[in-house]
Amino acid sequence: DGCGHTVLGPESGTLASINYPKTSPNSTVCEWEIRVKPGQRVQLKFGDFDIDDSDSCHSSYLRVHNGIGPTRTEIGKYCGFGFQMDGLITSKSNEVTVQFMSGTHTSGRGFLAAYSTTDKSDLITCLDNASHFSEPEFNKYCPAGCVIPFADISGTIPHGYRDSSSLCMAGVHAGVVSNTLGGQINVVISKGIPYYEGSLANNVTSKVGPLSTSLFTFKTSGCYGTLGMESGVVPDSQITASSILEWPDQTGQVNIWKPENARLKRVGPPWASLISDEHQWLQIDLNKEKRITGIITTGSTLAEYYYYVSAYRILYSDDAQKWTVYRESGMDKDKIFQGNTELYQEVRNNFIPPIIARFFRINPLKWHQKIAMKVELLGCQFSIGRAPKITVPPPPPRNKNDDFSDDFIHSVKTLLQTDKTTFTPEIKNTTVTPSVTKDVALAAVLVPVLVMVFTTLILILVCAWHWRKRKKKTEGTYDLPYWDRAGWWKGMKQFLPTKSAEHDETPVRYSSSEIGHLRPREVPTVLQTESAEYAQPLVGGIVGTLHQRSTFKPEEGKEASYADLDPYNSPVQEVYHAYAEPLPITGPEYATPIIMDMSSHPSTPLGIASISTFKGAGNQAPPPMGTYNKLLSRTESISSAQALYDTPKGQLGPGATDESVYQVPQSVAHATGSKDE
Repeated sequence: DGCGHTVLGPESGTLASINYPKTSPNSTVCEWEIRVKPGQRVQLKFGDFDIDDSDSCHSSYLRVHNGIGPTRTEIGKYCGFGFQMDGLITSKSNEVTVQFMSGTHTSGRGFLAAYSTTDKSDLITCLDNASHFSEPEFNKYCPAGCVIPFADISGTIPHGYRDSSSLCMAGVHAGVVSNTLGGQINVVISKGIPYYEGSLANNVTSKVGPLSTSLFTFKTSGCYGTLGMESGVVPDSQITASSILEWPDQTGQVNIWKPENARLKRVGPPWASLISDEHQWLQIDLNKEKRITGIITTGSTLAEYYYYVSAYRILYSDDAQKWTVYRESGMDKDKIFQGNTELYQEVRNNFIPPIIARFFRINPLKWHQKIAMKVELLGCQFSIGRAPKITVPPPPPRNKNDDFSDDFIHSVKTLLQTDKTTFTPEIKNTTVTPSVTKDVALAAVLVPVLVMVFTTLILILVCAWHWRKRKKKTEGTYDLPYWDRAGWWKGMKQFLPTKSAEHDETPVRYSSSEIGHLRPREVPTVLQTESAEYAQPLVGGIVGTLHQRSTFKPEEGKEASYADLDPYNSPVQEVYHAYAEPLPITGPEYATPIIMDMSSHPSTPLGIASISTFKGAGNQAPPPMGTYNKLLSRTESISSAQALYDTPKGQLGPGATDESVYQVPQSVAHATGSKDE
């Protein structure tokens, strides 16, 4: 009467004391006899151990024996509060006896343990969760019987499970391992999520969970895709049923809940049977053999019709004539699957081992009000060759009393059906392997990148070709670039000083009085200077004025100078004149300044300077008296009542001397009257 949760599988199992994890009752006893295949040994691992040791393991203890029955031998006797047993207890044979004795005590949870054959070196218990392991990925072996009422999980596939969830119980919920058989799990740890959904799957209810630092998922074969009910790959003609519910509604319209309505997530009514009994079925033809790994079901999904199936069996066939009821490997009875508990929630059940068949039937066993459901099958293509079927030749003609052939045929058929039901095929993964998946993902990234690179190179080459072609079309094939063309050069020549070789310029001579005004270092330079020609300033960009030689007056507000107009090296440096020197030209040319001798005019006072047409730079004061006297002294040979003009080039005017004399401009900067005086 001291036995608690117990599942004894052929290769692994789980056992616990009564009332675990609560305090076990006083004066109870339980024995478990464990057998595995001959030639193998048993290993025992404790997940929790809390037995009162106040009387030194006299009345409360756990004892492990090699063998079963009177010949068994003791391996060890254990007790203690919070006793930690990290190692494994290993038997010497394929049989083990575990005995739990509970005497008088006030506390102590008892124990929970798991066992397996010794070839499962990575055995864990149903209490282990992801936080017990530090590796980001690891493989462990889960024992049978880990669907326990005192453990819980949060999450679902494919999003993952909260790190506080039991690894093995989550493995059963995900359909990775069977609760009756146990199995290997491949766990991957990753970053947690804020919210974990709850669902019902494989008779395990996952609860809604809050945020956690990490979560775990399982690596699987990947054979969990949908097989065409929801998507419509399976046509309506391949979905049949034992009966169809029909009835007229209040408006007189006939409602028919046909088999093709049994598509998961399809809006509208489901399939419903006309008669609700255990002989009804819904059949799906997959058109060829498929590897079927699971099924998802819902109720009617119509609030006004609260119909659903709560339990069912699964049958499968290759020809729709001979049907086999699904059983778990090593089990001698049909597996009953838990269905829905209400009409909306999706409930998943997995097949371990998977079903290999073309025709699939659902046989409802329990329901609410009426049999009504929507379904989807999970699995993948099955392309691995199967073992050839055994074909029994037709028996030869026999006598009426010859019953041997009938017995033989009956025994062979029974054997075939039994093998088909219990055989666990070693089916390899028919989906893409992880390495291939990585290659496909890598190719999916590299191919677009390469296409973009080549497209960019082609566009660059095309644009360069068009630009070159347009350039040649604009300039001409043998044209010089635009900066070497004559038009540009002609425009630039306007800004260069021009020396005319074809004209013999008259040398420019200066009077001794003018040379006296220059600084000593400027005298030899001025005397040796060749005749300079200065172009008229460019006005409006008219090139025709380039050959018009004339003097011009300087701008107002700045000193006149050759250098202001000549950006290139001028023959004469550092010489400043208020007036430009005369330029050689064929026609007569007169200097701009005009000096009038007003000394003989009766109305003009003697102290007033002569009137000039030249306007000085800025607001200059009238020149001093010394300058006026000097100008008169230079024009003594000309009549005082006559206007004085410069002598034209190449001609001898009245009173001309051997050298042309020009007046020094009236400028404040060159005023030397005080020196002459």
